[in-house]
Amino acid sequence: MERTTIDLWVGIFVALGVAALLGLAMKVGNLTTSKLGPTYTVIANFENIGGLKPRAPVKSAGVVVGRVGKIKFDTETYEAVISLNIDKRYSFPKDTFANIYTAGLLGEQYVGLEVGGDEAKLKNGDKITHTQDAIVLEKMISQFLFNKASENKDDVSSTKASTKSADDGLTANPLDQINNKGKGAAAPK
Repeated sequence: MERTTIDLWVGIFVALGVAALLGLAMKVGNLTTSKLGPTYTVIANFENIGGLKPRAPVKSAGVVVGRVGKIKFDTETYEAVISLNIDKRYSFPKDTFANIYTAGLLGEQYVGLEVGGDEAKLKNGDKITHTQDAIVLEKMISQFLFNKASENKDDVSSTKASTKSADDGLTANPLDQINNKGKGAAAPK
């Protein structure tokens, strides 16, 4: 093959690689076009949203039904106020639960909607009152370690108590126990 032909093929592969990386970056950043039609907006308050970001998916039964809109901080309630842009094709009952989940162990966070049983439906501007905050991995790990540390303290104190009773049993004369059986509280001879 000629040098120019090799250079041409290398250029084509480099261009395809750059295009693939650009497409992957767009997908990871949720910048790809969504297939949402006209939307209506509902509001939900959370005490902790973890790493939830605007344009994160809103899913119900694993299907993307909307996107996270604005995220604000309410200075009166000290909560995060999230606006959810939900496709008008999907209507949800007023008692729907909004939960923040993580896709996989360390994946992106999204809002999951769990349908309630109310007959009245959410409308534009309504508020979802039933919410569950994001589970923060660091907080769970610290609670786990704290519980393990307190268990170890309890184990050490119970081990000391059982060791003391075992030591008392070792220093006692076994013949005293045999002689005292059936005699009540008689003193050893």
